[in-house]
Amino acid sequence: MSAVRWKVPERIGRLDELANNLWWSWHPRGRQVFRALDYVLWRVGGHNPVRQLREISPERLQRVAVNAEFLELYDSVMAEFDADMKTEDTWFRANYPGLLDGPVAYFSMEFAIHNSLPIYAGGLGVLAGDTCKEASDLGVPFVGVGFMYPQGYFHQRISSAGAQEEIYKQLDFDEAPVSPVLDADGRRLVVRVGLQEGFISVAVWQVRVGRVNVYLLDTNVEDNAPEHRWLSSRLYVADQEVRLQQEIVLGMGGVRVLRAMGINPAIWHINEGHTAFLVLERIREAAQRGITFADAARSVGPSTVFTTHTPVAAGHDVFHVDLMRKYFDPYCRSLGIDHKDCLSLGQQFGPGDQGFNMAALALKTSDYRYGVSRLHGSVARRMWGALWPGAQENEVPIRQITNGVHVPTWIAPEMHAVFRKYIADDWLERQDEGGIWARVYDIPDGELWRARRLLRHKLMGAILEAAQRSWAKGEVESRHLVAIGALLHPDLLTVGFVKRFAEYKRPTLIFQDIERLKRLVNDPLRPVQIVFAGKSHPADLASKYLVQRVFNLAADREFRGRIAFVEDYDMHLAHFLVQGVDVWLNNPRRLLEACGTSGMKASINGALHLSVRDGWWDEGYNGANGWAIGPTVKPQAWEEEDRLDADAIYTILERDIVPLFYTRDEKGVPVRWMGMVKEAIRSVMPGFCAKRMIREYCETVLGPAARQPRR
Repeated sequence: MSAVRWKVPERIGRLDELANNLWWSWHPRGRQVFRALDYVLWRVGGHNPVRQLREISPERLQRVAVNAEFLELYDSVMAEFDADMKTEDTWFRANYPGLLDGPVAYFSMEFAIHNSLPIYAGGLGVLAGDTCKEASDLGVPFVGVGFMYPQGYFHQRISSAGAQEEIYKQLDFDEAPVSPVLDADGRRLVVRVGLQEGFISVAVWQVRVGRVNVYLLDTNVEDNAPEHRWLSSRLYVADQEVRLQQEIVLGMGGVRVLRAMGINPAIWHINEGHTAFLVLERIREAAQRGITFADAARSVGPSTVFTTHTPVAAGHDVFHVDLMRKYFDPYCRSLGIDHKDCLSLGQQFGPGDQGFNMAALALKTSDYRYGVSRLHGSVARRMWGALWPGAQENEVPIRQITNGVHVPTWIAPEMHAVFRKYIADDWLERQDEGGIWARVYDIPDGELWRARRLLRHKLMGAILEAAQRSWAKGEVESRHLVAIGALLHPDLLTVGFVKRFAEYKRPTLIFQDIERLKRLVNDPLRPVQIVFAGKSHPADLASKYLVQRVFNLAADREFRGRIAFVEDYDMHLAHFLVQGVDVWLNNPRRLLEACGTSGMKASINGALHLSVRDGWWDEGYNGANGWAIGPTVKPQAWEEEDRLDADAIYTILERDIVPLFYTRDEKGVPVRWMGMVKEAIRSVMPGFCAKRMIREYCETVLGPAARQPRR
């Protein structure tokens, strides 16, 4: 939605268009335009150019409109933007000409694209955002469908007692890169979705992500009852009935929105089970053309793709069959079917099952089913084998495409410059070419070390600035300044534990032997400092306790300020952390992390991964690019797993990590450490980038699915 208060001079009149396409967020020169426009407003406004244009003075606009240096930058960026938006010479068109007769419709509960649009909670949303960006880069026909959450996910504040407090802030639509979708008559496009015996109205917002459009559904429409107007206000509500209502609106309403806009997807992608009701809407469409419900259910499979991200049963949405009957009685009546026919699609264990499992619904109605890492594919086949009675585990039709990260979004400018100099000027376009990354060993150790050291300094600066800001606002007591990082040092070995706080991720594992940890962090010659960051779900009391415990331990004077908990982890802070830490610590319980992409982001920036061999690290670890924690085989007892893994972390730090980091040559460079940094970049960059992921997706999913005969 355009928020420019003053008329922008015609010479730079497309600034608003650029601000409202998040293309600029992963193109450095696009960001440079807005930094040059008004750097103070850029910083104060949280790097949000839509807000910047709303607050900028007309005098400043007039000055830059005649500034030769700014105009040269503006013209070159707009030329680059137009080339990306308009070119037909894309990778997808060159490799798959005429393959799709419509776009891929990618349904996801959350999308993390940029901080200016805070409608995400964590890894699922970041993956969805990275997928959209890479689809734009490669020219894959793609639309996203999700929810507009005007209160988004919460902002985290830590109380004086160390407890997490949730603060919800209303999104100012005038300061967000969104625009309302209009119908043919120029009015807000609104569709209606059945909800019990009535209907709920759903409006739509458009987000431009390069060449990709993401459509966000919004129930805050005047026609709706108050409880329905706020249905889409928050992400991941705990109430099961509200969650069911949200998923009906997103899945079934999302299909209706695309139809109303004249968008007819060739492929329908369910990104986790939350959005699986889209298949029920498509089954309804097919059944109303005169075929049986059973045939209609079979007809959607060849064009439906499902990605599962959750390796434990408790992580999937399961609704009681009584609740399903309550909401789907009108649906069943309209199709003339018995409830059992509809319920059977989501019942994992047969007719007596009292739960309707959204993942089971997606698995049963999709012909293309994927886990998100090699190990997770195996776990998923074992987990869902009962849906294919008589099939051996290796015959269960669930494959895997390992996740990847959008490199232009997550690479540090300092690393980008080094790679341009020593890898290739066009390394970003060739990032998934394994051969070119052997050149990383040509980078002088001292030059790479300087870049890595600068990134650690930037991280410490960001943490200190945030601590000072919190103290100045009176949001933190002086005695807790140490806990939020005020005493961290920019030249110490820095370990990061940064992720959503959950019990299975074991954020407090490193505190199992407090005295041994104190010896590590307080070593007078070779100290270690640890930075924690992450949010706990508001309804997850056990993980909220873990946040509190870590914060209170960080405040312990005996750690001398070398352990910190940085509050309100978001995409902006994530950039500093994945780029600035030296070691990325990851210690989930085995087989409970499907993939985990944050360690990939750290590794491509030269941080070394210290992780249990779970998720992506099981295939990414090669013995020279980081460290593996504990035994390969999962111990039977959790207590034994914790004991062995904690001991392994301490031992690896004491024996390997600390000596490697602090052993320097005559120029002060840790040469052997830099050798591991180079190997991490060489091995992780080409295999775990989103460019590889999307190309693999096109080869193994889109190609076969698009060539399937439609029933």
